Amino acid sequence: MTNASASATVTNSLATPHAQRMSTYVFALFFILGSITSLNDVLVPKLKHLFSLSYTEAMLVQSSFFFAYFIFAIPAGLLISRIGYMRAAVLGLLLMAGGCLLFIPATQSALFPAFLGALFVLAIGVTTVQVVANPLLSLLGTAAMAPSRLTLGHAFNSLGTTVAPYLGAILILGSLNAVDTSALSPAELTSFLSQEASVISNTYASITLFICIVALIVWLKRNELQPSTRPERLNPLAALDLLKQPRFALGTVCIFLYVGAEVTIGSLITDYLMLPTTLALPAEAAGKHVAFYWGGALVGRFIGSALMRTFAPGKLLAFAATAVIVLLTISATTQGVVAGWSLLAVGLFNSIMFPTIFTLATAGLGHRAAEGSGLFCCAIVGGAFIPPLTGYAADLSTLAMALSVPATCYAGIAIYGWYARAPKH
Repeated sequence: MTNASASATVTNSLATPHAQRMSTYVFALFFILGSITSLNDVLVPKLKHLFSLSYTEAMLVQSSFFFAYFIFAIPAGLLISRIGYMRAAVLGLLLMAGGCLLFIPATQSALFPAFLGALFVLAIGVTTVQVVANPLLSLLGTAAMAPSRLTLGHAFNSLGTTVAPYLGAILILGSLNAVDTSALSPAELTSFLSQEASVISNTYASITLFICIVALIVWLKRNELQPSTRPERLNPLAALDLLKQPRFALGTVCIFLYVGAEVTIGSLITDYLMLPTTLALPAEAAGKHVAFYWGGALVGRFIGSALMRTFAPGKLLAFAATAVIVLLTISATTQGVVAGWSLLAVGLFNSIMFPTIFTLATAGLGHRAAEGSGLFCCAIVGGAFIPPLTGYAADLSTLAMALSVPATCYAGIAIYGWYARAPKH
């Protein structure tokens, strides 16, 4: 059977009301992914404060999280070929729960590397679920509607990224500026830091319960997908062959740039809005504003899902990336309300980027969709490299000037959108 015919068989077998109901479970997975990932945006300023870190050091929070994608994305794709999408999702969720529980011993140790280790384990689970969710949702319906469907799925991801930072700011950042640590004695400082670190572990321990409930539900529904949805078993290095396709290879680079830029901005928003030159907000209020950044992505993805039905995805991608460059330039060269809100508005145009790049790059992969997703998700490691690079630029200059790093990334995205504007036949 050829790749095209295999893809057609799978697509037709999934274009049923029963299979389409499965998208509900996938949307729930997207929500969890968004919630867990965006919590890093309030965790960065919290750990920066607790351990007196530079911007470069604080961004290692994102590096430890996103480096897991590079190591485990391809193995996750191979895992799907062995045990299927739903069982792989359950395993990923359980790994996420285990990572959340590791925040408890990290708190007890009061060591920054221990928190990085917990984040890394958590990210292994997130990576597994991410590799499951994207190709599975692409298969749950007709191929023609895959870009719109995946954009809608990422809207639920954005719902998680909108809710989680707001709640996280209340739970994690609430007391960040309440105590002047310079006025505390060594014993008082140790006690204060221990108490503040426990706020983090308690938050993640609570998340564990929710993740376990979702894992149980997915496990009970594990046999509802037809066997034809399981990809064939392949050599672990076979996925690298996909890089010979220019559209896929450039799309992989594009995801590296996009994730790195998006994560960087989300991580810096709290500190950026606390600056006297922007909004001069206290930590909790600034952290709550992260919800506007991710909320813009939520709104934009619902709008983008509709626009995809009329406009070429590549052209929309190029337009959105260009708009972001303009907003970053405005933010870096102005002050006050304009500087703060132009940065927050970036989220609105980020909205369509990941699902659009994914569908443009993986168009025509057919039965190799999960294989391509694993390799594609390796590029999410951009979230491990771009943030510390931007942090280093901020340490050398200012946060405003450091925005030139993500702006350069968006320039690459705009070029790819124009390159891939024509449908692949």
